[in-house]
Amino acid sequence: MDFLQQLAGNPLLMITVVLTLGVILVNGWTDAPNAIATCVSTRAMKASSAILMAAVFNFLGVLVMTMINSNVAMTIYNMVDFGTNTGDATIALCAALFAIVLWATVAWKFGIPTSESHALIAGLSGAAIALHGNLSGINPSEWIKVIYGLVLSTFLGFSFGFLCTRIIEFLFHGVDRRKANPKFKKAQVAAGAAMAFMHGAQDGQKFMSVFLLGIFLVNGDSQTNQFVIPIWLMVLCSVVMAFGTSIGGYRIIKSVGLDMVHLDPYQGFAADLGAAGCLLLSSLTGIPVSTTHTKTTSIMGVGASKRLSAVNWKIVKEMALAWIFTFPGCGLLGFIVAKVFMYIF
Repeated sequence: MDFLQQLAGNPLLMITVVLTLGVILVNGWTDAPNAIATCVSTRAMKASSAILMAAVFNFLGVLVMTMINSNVAMTIYNMVDFGTNTGDATIALCAALFAIVLWATVAWKFGIPTSESHALIAGLSGAAIALHGNLSGINPSEWIKVIYGLVLSTFLGFSFGFLCTRIIEFLFHGVDRRKANPKFKKAQVAAGAAMAFMHGAQDGQKFMSVFLLGIFLVNGDSQTNQFVIPIWLMVLCSVVMAFGTSIGGYRIIKSVGLDMVHLDPYQGFAADLGAAGCLLLSSLTGIPVSTTHTKTTSIMGVGASKRLSAVNWKIVKEMALAWIFTFPGCGLLGFIVAKVFMYIF
């Protein structure tokens, strides 16, 4: 209630909050659908049920992982330094958030599952560079964790997906597939819930840290180094993300779950299990990784375990190009929008 009263009396805080929620919303329609893409594509769950499940387990992932280890949130929070002038810093932050929403909307229009984690990092970095006029606003020790995460999500995601598929095929060799499929569909629901849980553990922390950063800057506080994420913010983040998935997630579900690799139920289970395992490892070590990268590379690993031609490499190429251009593209967009906002305001 204190926050709502403050929000009603502070237009700048209102703008900052709306833009932050906008970023969480586009994460819901471009990034969060990856968690449930295989569940829907193999018909283990209906899309509406999968979205509801994702909302619940996103919240649980945020809640549980924040209690265990909030290092991912702190990494994003400390990645850039907007300086001590909180007025200019707030403008730069709003510019970064606006750039991220714009970038994600264009990607969604073309059905490309970009990484909102990397768009967030790039947009914040571009705005910080614009604010300082140099690289002094970038924290290299935190940024290097992003590079580690990029490598981790790509190679471990692929490897875990490949290995999980081979292990399942070995354990269930000779089992009648018609009898096994219903059981794997049920198992896939559990694995999809695990993916949604880990998505909340990773991406939920990232966006809540930016939400709190905006609140601190609007209130004139640029020196806070530690914070506690309130329960109401976890609920708000989960609900907005689920709403985003419900209004625009099917395009990404189609690209990831249907167009890239044709998956049987056991393969969908292997992809979810492999991706969730990689995200768990990353969250426990405090390394921010991309849910999009992890899930899509896990699906590639599943397809490659059968044969390389089973993967639609044209779709993979489009995704890879989107991933490659996210850092420079969204970073440049954040830089330009920050310069424009600082000139106007």
